[in-house]
Amino acid sequence: MKTKDVILSVIWGILACGFILYGIMIAAIRSGSKFYIFWFFMAAVCIFFAFAAKIHLWTKLKKPIKIALIALVVIGISAVGIFEAMVISSMNKTGPDNLDYIIVLGAHAKTTGPSVVLKARLDKAIDYMNNNPDTICIVSGGQGVNEPFSEAYGMKDYMTNNNINEDRIIMEDKSTTTMENIEFSKVIIDKHSTKDDYSVGVVTNNFHVFRAMQIANDNGLNNSYGISAHSNPLYLPNNMMREFFGEVKYLICS
Repeated sequence: MKTKDVILSVIWGILACGFILYGIMIAAIRSGSKFYIFWFFMAAVCIFFAFAAKIHLWTKLKKPIKIALIALVVIGISAVGIFEAMVISSMNKTGPDNLDYIIVLGAHAKTTGPSVVLKARLDKAIDYMNNNPDTICIVSGGQGVNEPFSEAYGMKDYMTNNNINEDRIIMEDKSTTTMENIEFSKVIIDKHSTKDDYSVGVVTNNFHVFRAMQIANDNGLNNSYGISAHSNPLYLPNNMMREFFGEVKYLICS
């Protein structure tokens, strides 16, 4: 093997090991999502490229195939980059004071309490409600197959245990997706509100705000604002990649 091919094989091998370790770490936090599989897939791709470098596969390909592969990679990287830039631009949204309602989007709930992602959303909502005593909170999330109860139930329990009056909390416990979180919560607010021009804050983690607000606006919540909760920087690559595929699914299915 040429020195260049050896170096490439080593680089791809190191990347594969990194993806495997990151996938194991994401799986270990038990967030309720199986997206950690993506990182094992990326590791497999790196192993393939390491093998391809070893057998000089690239030099054996015909020029049209090389052009098509390069174009595919450039398009893919560009699409991810553009979307992630939009995600980053929405990461620090705070929303105005004195909103009529806030919707807290659900995430994985456990018997031991909310997941790391959900706890950050709830803590942000609690902080907002303490500073805005007239705001009503919709906790939105149904029960997944790997959850002991509905996310909405766990969210309300956490908030009441943190001194939020249960009269200020309305449960929406049927939704299973972000789209349904927004749709079903809007139905509840439309029935509950005494005015048509009510204002709404959508509380979710910073990496999720862009898509959540896109869905909110598409569903007629025109007077709505994103409220960003923090997220662990260590898990951010996983969450942001998951958001990219969530956006692709949303654009295809909407």
